[in-house]
Amino acid sequence: MIKLQFLSAVLLFLFSVSAVSASEEIKEEKSTNDIIFEHISDSHYWHILDYTDDSGVEHPIAFPLPVILVANGQFDVFMSSEFHHGHQKVTKGKNTYQLYHDKVYIVEDTAKIQHVVVESDTLTKAIAKSEHEIDVAPTNMVLLDFSITKNVASLFLSALLLLLIFIPVAKAYKKTTNSAPKGLQSFMEPIILFVRDDIAVPNIGKHKYQKYLPYLLTVFFFIWINNMMGLIPFFPGGANVTGNIAVTFILATSTLLVTNFSGNKNYWKHIFAMPGLPFWLLPIMIIVELIGIIAKPFALMIRLFANITAGHIIVLSLLSLIFIFKSIYIAPASVAFVLFMDILELFVAALQAYIFTMLSALFIGLAVQEHH
Repeated sequence: MIKLQFLSAVLLFLFSVSAVSASEEIKEEKSTNDIIFEHISDSHYWHILDYTDDSGVEHPIAFPLPVILVANGQFDVFMSSEFHHGHQKVTKGKNTYQLYHDKVYIVEDTAKIQHVVVESDTLTKAIAKSEHEIDVAPTNMVLLDFSITKNVASLFLSALLLLLIFIPVAKAYKKTTNSAPKGLQSFMEPIILFVRDDIAVPNIGKHKYQKYLPYLLTVFFFIWINNMMGLIPFFPGGANVTGNIAVTFILATSTLLVTNFSGNKNYWKHIFAMPGLPFWLLPIMIIVELIGIIAKPFALMIRLFANITAGHIIVLSLLSLIFIFKSIYIAPASVAFVLFMDILELFVAALQAYIFTMLSALFIGLAVQEHH
């Protein structure tokens, strides 16, 4: 146990240090805001580190990811390395693409810039000159981006990790039905029993929990593993998967669908014909109940997204104090606070997985409970 705590402390300290180096040492022309949001946002690259050559020029080392685009009836697939970190255009057939702030745009030559119709602030900023000259102008053409970004790649990795953990555990249970668990099985069993006995059974009931236990276990371990992977300071960790609103939206939508497709007649009767309610009040209460159906998973989505994202922002903000004050004397206090926050984030990683799973079980339990 002591070795595990020591290893955790070392990893957390490395996270603190690497977050500084990964931020390319906050430059005067680059605000702390930009640095922080670069690291919590998704990307077409999986950044590993930067190195500076003899001439003082910084060079990023990153793992390129597949770019999959559909535009103008054309399907294009290539690696993000062809963009050279946004410094080069990529032409495929009749389409020319530009990577700007980790977003892909269809572009035209600057000769046509006066004819470009700009419909959003984002495109307006894309046309403006930035830290490096862009010789093209984004257009308002429809572009569908199905790229494997850093968050998607990390999500696939966590899914693979879940399979590598639970397939051997499931096989071990089949082989050792009447014997004590061993190895990985002995480590996972207390956590599985915790989800079953302290989350599923109390909220859903002894006679109905079995049907929903696989979903609850999947949600719990998926969120927990992704939260933990986000705290790893080096490749292939560091992705802000559960701090991505799209991921939490899908998780919350899954709970919404499971809850409402499992709802019995008493559940729907309570929504559309609440017992003991005056007839004239029914239309108002139906609207309120329908809003409640959406509000509960919406709260799940925002809670997970906000807590995980806030943790990353706080850690990076505390580290940025060293460069904002431009003093080495602030470093001990800054690193100490960051280390404390990282230890707290280990607790939050498990707590958020527990809260999401527990509330999902509670909502399902309310939908399947029998009328008393």
